[in-house]
Amino acid sequence: MPVRIGYPDSANAVPLILDSPHSGNVYPDDFRPSMEMNQLRRAEDAYVDELFSAAPELGAVLIAANFPRSYIDPNRRDTDVDPARLDGDWTRAAEPGPRSARGTGLIWTEMHGKFPIYDRQLTAEEIGVRIDTCWKPYHEALAEAVQNRRAIFGRAYHINCHSMRSMGNDKDAGGAVPRPDFVISDREGTSCGREFVDLVVGVLTGLGYDDVKINDPMKGADLIRRYSDPADNRHSLQIEINRRHYMDESNFEKSDNFETLKNHMSKLITAAADYAAAAT
Repeated sequence: MPVRIGYPDSANAVPLILDSPHSGNVYPDDFRPSMEMNQLRRAEDAYVDELFSAAPELGAVLIAANFPRSYIDPNRRDTDVDPARLDGDWTRAAEPGPRSARGTGLIWTEMHGKFPIYDRQLTAEEIGVRIDTCWKPYHEALAEAVQNRRAIFGRAYHINCHSMRSMGNDKDAGGAVPRPDFVISDREGTSCGREFVDLVVGVLTGLGYDDVKINDPMKGADLIRRYSDPADNRHSLQIEINRRHYMDESNFEKSDNFETLKNHMSKLITAAADYAAAAT
């Protein structure tokens, strides 16, 4: 299955949905990258789904991708494809953006915009298969969860969960500098009411994280854009966790601080669930 979905018991359900689109580590046989696995895995938001795994028992829906984002990125539009980079005729809609130009659009062709992933051009047919078997099921699952919570409770709160490298590079937003502890993003105030953003920031700072930024350097991408509409009481924000807080980036192993951070994320889920349940 390309997607895992955890629903809470109806008795303790609240209008909160979390999703982890980039923690998948099941690499399909038809991927065929030329890059070595220890380099390819740098695209993973490794263990983020585990950090938020308490969500269903705390009343929230949790959705996670099994496939890696280097195979296809569910946090991009399915039209963010550059036909000039493909072998064969692309017959679907195409609206390539800046990320496609740097090789990190719907289909990653370069690692963090710097190193080629393939020694070949991908075919239009195989990209179509990836959309139909991975991208679409992920979006269908998330859309259903948001619509379901909105229909039952009259509102839906969505947290899109990610991790970030501790140091950026010269191709990244913000440049080659150390990253904050957390970045909370709401697409410059368009995807979420500010009160929910402030709640999340307040919980994190209360847990002792001094460097929590809002929309700096990440502003949020397609998933929070697509499933939010504050005017319709659908609120989405993105959270980026600095990987230095829970893993060794050189070997992808959990650090001694993993369980502490997981406990902190459970406290964040609890606070967000209480907020979502009480909101009007």
